[in-house]
Amino acid sequence: MAMSTHLSKISNNAAIILFLTSGLVAYISIADAEISGKPNIIIIMADDLGFDDVSFRGSNNFLTPNIDALAYSGVILNNLYTAPMCTPSRAALLTGKYPINTGMQHYVIVNDQPWGLPLNETTMAEIFRGNGYRTSLIGKWHLGMAQRNFTPTLRGFDYHLGYLGAYVDYYNQSYEQTGKGYRGHDFRENLNPNHEHVDKYVTDIFTDAAVREIEDHAAKNNSKPLFLLLNHLAPHAANAEDPMQAPADELSGFEYISNETHRYYAAMVSRLDKSVGQVVDALARQDMLQNSILLFLSDNGGPTLGEHSTTASNYPLRGQKNSPWEGGIRSSAAIWSTEFERLGSVWKQQIYIGDLLPTLAAAAGISPDPDLKLDGLNLWSALKYGYESVEREIVHVIDEEAPEPHLSYTRGKWKVVSGTTNSGLYDGWLGERVTTEVDPRSQEYESLIRNTSVWLQLQKVSGGERNISALRQQARIECAATTEDEQTSCLPLEAPCLFDIEADPCEQNNLYEEYKNTTVFQDLWQRVQQFTAQAHPPNNKPGDPACNPSFYHNEWTWWQDETPSNSAFSLKSSVLLIFLLNSWWIF
Repeated sequence: MAMSTHLSKISNNAAIILFLTSGLVAYISIADAEISGKPNIIIIMADDLGFDDVSFRGSNNFLTPNIDALAYSGVILNNLYTAPMCTPSRAALLTGKYPINTGMQHYVIVNDQPWGLPLNETTMAEIFRGNGYRTSLIGKWHLGMAQRNFTPTLRGFDYHLGYLGAYVDYYNQSYEQTGKGYRGHDFRENLNPNHEHVDKYVTDIFTDAAVREIEDHAAKNNSKPLFLLLNHLAPHAANAEDPMQAPADELSGFEYISNETHRYYAAMVSRLDKSVGQVVDALARQDMLQNSILLFLSDNGGPTLGEHSTTASNYPLRGQKNSPWEGGIRSSAAIWSTEFERLGSVWKQQIYIGDLLPTLAAAAGISPDPDLKLDGLNLWSALKYGYESVEREIVHVIDEEAPEPHLSYTRGKWKVVSGTTNSGLYDGWLGERVTTEVDPRSQEYESLIRNTSVWLQLQKVSGGERNISALRQQARIECAATTEDEQTSCLPLEAPCLFDIEADPCEQNNLYEEYKNTTVFQDLWQRVQQFTAQAHPPNNKPGDPACNPSFYHNEWTWWQDETPSNSAFSLKSSVLLIFLLNSWWIF
């Protein structure tokens, strides 16, 4: 009784409790006990995946059975919004803030540019690591590398295997900057260049690394929960000289697709889909599924045409990557957890990629510091119980930089677009639902899904019947069948455009003329102006020739922290020195 009374007086912040059992002394950390109850969080992010390029949306052109099985087993996020490009989107995910509030709103970080996510910003990885998680990033970074301090293991990740820049070759992990002549290897394990995986397909490298991380974590770090961010390269295009790359065994399954580029794209997405299956299998083998949250999403819409185009389809949405339209900012996504009361549902609540930080933190019992001033909302309760009544305000993009200032803003059902990109060249409805070339497996689609390992493993843990056909139908986005004459045109370079995005998700009918003098539009426009006035200036800096990988043993590296030492730089320096010595008399 005395011992019990004494223990009851120990502060909640006490580090240990002492138990005496059969003469043995065991120390149990209260902090560890609390940590062990937190969920593992696994985020799998595709790069430039088209909105319609997951078959749970209804397309049978090529199938994604593992992603579909995850979607039908969990909750389909039918209105997940991102930024329209890689760098802003990843910045929003990791900070929980709009890119306009961190200076990450303009375009992307090109490899030769010496800027990154500001060092005074706290990342999701830092928050989760500070609350007892092991944090791992496998794959793409793209938030700065000119300085070592910009890179993942100095921004909250315990471990990183992958590349720092925009993209790499799928086999040799090199990046070539078109127009500058810079070419170098970009693949590291933590801070060290890694050449062990050259000639291996990068999607498989990342999948194997994620599986190892799960297995090693279960074996060595099971007192801590795992935060794993698997940022795939797929299906982003590789270097311009050979943009579409896939293993021969994957390509062989899509011989029915006549267009070669599209055949490669289907194979790249298919390999990504298999990666999802292998990650789920690894979690199941380690008995980690029960206490895990699994999230799949894309960083932005796919590029159908133009730069880095892959034949990605955002059907039936308007626009594509790097545009203010739904096709550039709406991501096909799904999430699974045993905590959800409505597994096997389509969630129509608007959610922004910046909401994921506070939402997943809440799932882990973490309360981010209010001083961080997050833009993201904690939607965990709404997601957990299936509520869809939160009116969400989302700043998709506000970019005031010349030559093409543009903005895209949503509040509730209303969306404002003003200005555009690429002179409006990609403002139309670019994607299509291919029906003439159909994946042979689609004849037995439901059976295919129910026989995936993903389906079987998740059913084993969470159970429950699912109406796959009904869910697939609910996940489809339907547009009004109208002719151009029946549509109300939008010319965003001439005047703002206004859409009722609930009734018109395909942005066919511009309501600006009808509402421009009403409080509906005026209130929205005033709010946009407030955001614009308070925006952080863009962090972008011009390219720096000192980045040239030829100065650093043909490695892309943090050149502002390095002393160039290889022969190419030495020769250049010697020539400059000789020139100066021979020209001293001029001065």
